[in-house]
Amino acid sequence: MNKVKFSLKLFTIFILAACKPEAPLNNPYPFAGKNDKTLYASFAERPKHLDPVRSYSSNEYAIIGQVYEPPLQYHYLKRPYILEPLTLTKMPRVRYFNAANEEIPDDSPVAEIKYSEYELSLKPGIYFQPHPAFSKNNAEYIFYPIQQKQISGLFKNNKNLTLRELTAADYVYQIKRMANPNLHSPIYGVMQKYIVGLKELRTQIKQHKTNEWLDLRQLALEGVRVIDKYTYQIRINGKYPQFKFWLAMPFFAPIPWEADRFYTQKLLQDKNINLDWYPVGTGPFMLTLNDPNSKMILERNPNFHYETYPKESAIEDSAELIKDAGKALPFVDKVIFSLEKENIPEWNKFLQGYYDASGINSDSFDQAISISDIGNAELTPYMQEKGIQLKTSVATSTFYLGFNMLDPVVGGLNAKAKKLRQAVSIAFDYEEYISIFANGRGIPAQSPLPPGIFGNLPGVAGMNPVVYEWKNNKIKRKSIDAARRLLAEAGYPNGKDAKTGEQLVLNFDSTGSGPDSKSIADWYRKQFAKLNIQLVMRNTDYNRFQEKIRKGKAQIFVWGWNADYPDPENFLFLLYGPNAKVEGGGENAVNYQNPEFDLLFAKMQNMENSPERLLLIKEMLAILQEDAPWIWGMHPKSFGLYHSWYKNRKPNLMANNTLKYVRIDPKLRHEKQLEWNRPVFWPLLLLALVFIVLLTPAWISYKKREQQTANVHEN
Repeated sequence: MNKVKFSLKLFTIFILAACKPEAPLNNPYPFAGKNDKTLYASFAERPKHLDPVRSYSSNEYAIIGQVYEPPLQYHYLKRPYILEPLTLTKMPRVRYFNAANEEIPDDSPVAEIKYSEYELSLKPGIYFQPHPAFSKNNAEYIFYPIQQKQISGLFKNNKNLTLRELTAADYVYQIKRMANPNLHSPIYGVMQKYIVGLKELRTQIKQHKTNEWLDLRQLALEGVRVIDKYTYQIRINGKYPQFKFWLAMPFFAPIPWEADRFYTQKLLQDKNINLDWYPVGTGPFMLTLNDPNSKMILERNPNFHYETYPKESAIEDSAELIKDAGKALPFVDKVIFSLEKENIPEWNKFLQGYYDASGINSDSFDQAISISDIGNAELTPYMQEKGIQLKTSVATSTFYLGFNMLDPVVGGLNAKAKKLRQAVSIAFDYEEYISIFANGRGIPAQSPLPPGIFGNLPGVAGMNPVVYEWKNNKIKRKSIDAARRLLAEAGYPNGKDAKTGEQLVLNFDSTGSGPDSKSIADWYRKQFAKLNIQLVMRNTDYNRFQEKIRKGKAQIFVWGWNADYPDPENFLFLLYGPNAKVEGGGENAVNYQNPEFDLLFAKMQNMENSPERLLLIKEMLAILQEDAPWIWGMHPKSFGLYHSWYKNRKPNLMANNTLKYVRIDPKLRHEKQLEWNRPVFWPLLLLALVFIVLLTPAWISYKKREQQTANVHEN
């Protein structure tokens, strides 16, 4: 009998080995079907703000960019980046007015333009997602005022959802929210300079109690008004062409007054139920689960308006990328973001096919990428065998090493300080830095302007002639001898003061800590040592470092900037004198002030892109390259990996609403998951055979003893 039972168990193991499971045994989404149109992604830390008036970080935009719809968006495929209507019938109509409030021609001199007026016309028939704030029983709102018993399951199984159409008043309401000091909108400081009356509106809001709902519909904002149900106007001071880029950001997305009132109820506030946790928009997706300790889930908005995949594209786009042209968006029904605190588990799940896309961290770079003899990044054979795609793009960002221009040694526009900065700029080998510390993910900068920004020119036309030279049709860094000659001309032959004979000592302020930071610090010292300059690293905590920058106490430091919008003004203002950190509290962290540059900037900043604007930018860049207030550093290169079932992926570094364009081939994904995660049963079979071999002698011995015992009893 025992032998029969054991044989049945062994037979069961063989049956399991022969079976082809419907889903891999290690699937973290066991209920996902093979036709499941769900996108699987990850997040490392919970978004702090999902209220579009407060949010200003990339991990927050990954969520709210899919939920909210500002009036404009960036075309998904075209390059350079182009704005297009999102909820508007056409691009905003812009008119200009003089000081007498008389309309003047579009080509009027900037000095004559007192106001610019943007008129925005909405498409009718756009509706907000289902939300309890809109729920009515006849004319009465069901959840205002809310009862304690209504809070449980508030966002689930609501049978009284009321369709709520988007109107111009919803956009106006959100703009007014920027002025609310209790919301701490990060762009209020910028917008109060431009939007007429925004500063005065803040004064009105301050007069109201903070613990009560304030109906902003009752407060006037001089520069923003509703014309009719689908039309509104925004009046700004002067001419500011870059304003249109702000209209593509969530700050200008609509917020219905009902939602604002709904979330200010004390019972909800006490339970942290607010716009920062439960957004309400008109976008293709709505947030249905916000559990930052586990998952965040976006699901298709059943009320989403009709929008199609773009038909136009860039010349270099493949046929595969425009295969879905004209088809209705979005293509996926759900997006599941799972919390991943560690890189290695996240990477392993991507390789198993359980995440559809992945970045590349330093731990997995060598497994994913190989660098060719000519320096190109390529997928390793292992990744190619899995059909994984590599997409790279140069970010609209810049990282630089800054010289404090207020410092008595490295600062100032005198020839001595200028040549010192130029010499260090040549010696500081950013090509080597990119290779060692960025795994080749970056390109050396020639100016503040990254590729793709108007004014950045390729090849010799955009080369920094102070640091580089053109040889054999390539940009090549000047020799260290050239740097040493400049250093000697600056009064520091061989790194020593010509007057005192003392070695030049410079200070580098940073917040670095840990083994990686030590390696980078050692490399920094090595660059300065080429010129026999001693570099002293001064590490401190982030708050102290920020204070040093604000007060102009740091001598040399690393800084960076990510574009708010794709315009040269958004980078060149980092060196505009009135924006100096110490005097003006602006983003000019090195406190650079050159009257000639400032004059050209004032002319350039409000111009439309044109040959005339390009000439001004060329002059400005030449001044900057000569003055060298920055070592221009690098523009980082983003590397993204995508499985073969991930369709329509084109890096778009300005848009934040791109998930609606993604299409998944769930059948192919299911097949690959089964192939890559086949259960391995042979160790169990081997273990069973070993067990049989070990057990057989004992079993035979047992049977012999049993027989002998039986014989004794018989005798």
